[in-house]
Amino acid sequence: MRPQLLMAAQRYVDGDDADDVVQDALLRLWQMVDELHRPLSPLARALVRNLCVDRLRRQPVVLSGDASIAGLSEKTDENGSDSRIDRMMAIIDQLPSLQQTILRLRHIDGMEMKDIAQLIGSTEVALRKALSRARQAVRTQYLKQYER
Repeated sequence: MRPQLLMAAQRYVDGDDADDVVQDALLRLWQMVDELHRPLSPLARALVRNLCVDRLRRQPVVLSGDASIAGLSEKTDENGSDSRIDRMMAIIDQLPSLQQTILRLRHIDGMEMKDIAQLIGSTEVALRKALSRARQAVRTQYLKQYER
C-alpha cells in the first residue's frame, strides 16, 4: 500500500515532501488502528490527499522574479513593477486598519488563520468573515477605479 500512497502524494507534492506526507498518513492510520474497518486503502488515499493539500496551503506564496513566468510580462511598467499590485496596495492603504492588518498578515506575511485570530483576539470564523469582506472591498474598489 505504501508505494500506491507515495504515487498519490507525488501528484501533489515533490520527493521528500511526498514521503513525509505518506509517513504522516501511515502514523495517523496506526493511531486509529482500533477504530478502522477494511478496506483501508480508500481512507489512506483520502488522508494522503488531504495532508498534501494542507501542506500546500501552508506554503507561503512566492512570486517569481521572472515576470513572464508569473504571467505579468505585459502588465509591468518601464520600471519593472506591476502597476496592478501598486493599485491594489493603494486601495488596501485606504481600508480600515483592521482590514489592512488582516490582509497584510494573511497575504503578505503568509500567516495562518489561527495565528492571526489569536493575534487580533478574534475567532477563526470571525476572522475568515472579516478577511472575506476585506477582499471584497479591495475587489469592488479596484473594479470601480480601474476596470471601467
